[in-house]
Amino acid sequence: MKLTTQKRLAAEVMKVGTSRVWIDPEFEDEVSLAITRSDIRRLVDEGAIQQKQKIGVSRGRARHILRQKRKGQRRGPGRRKGKHTSKLSSKDRWMMKIRPMRKELKKLRDEGKITRRVYRDLYLKAKGNAFRNTAHLRTYIAEHKLGAKR
Repeated sequence: MKLTTQKRLAAEVMKVGTSRVWIDPEFEDEVSLAITRSDIRRLVDEGAIQQKQKIGVSRGRARHILRQKRKGQRRGPGRRKGKHTSKLSSKDRWMMKIRPMRKELKKLRDEGKITRRVYRDLYLKAKGNAFRNTAHLRTYIAEHKLGAKR
C-alpha cells in the first residue's frame, strides 16, 4: 500500500518533514482512504498518524557540565593551559596583595598605633615587596617594636 501522498499531506498539516511522519500499521487501510487535509487532521487527532521525535544530539551532558562549572568545579590543574599568569595576571595578583596591606597601614596610622614616619617607611617597604601579606607586615612591626610610644 502506497501512502506517499498521505505522508506528504500529514507532513504539511503537522508542519514537519516527511521523515518524521509515522503511520500506525493497524490504520494503514483507513489512512489510504484519506485524501483531503481535513481527513489527515482527523487521523492525527485519533492518533493513527503521529509525529516522530526530532533526532539530535542530547544536551544533557553539556548541561550537567555547565552546572558543575557554575559551582566552580572542573577548574583543576589538568584543565589549565598557558602560563600561571593567564588565569590571574601578575598585576591583579599584586593589587590583591598590596591593597589590604595599605589598608592595614592606614588603619594602624589612624588608630595611632604607628607614627606617620613609621607609616611612610612601611608603606615604601610594602611597595618594594618586602612583605608577603598583612600578617607578615604585623609580625614585622611587632618584631622591630615599631608601635607608637605612649
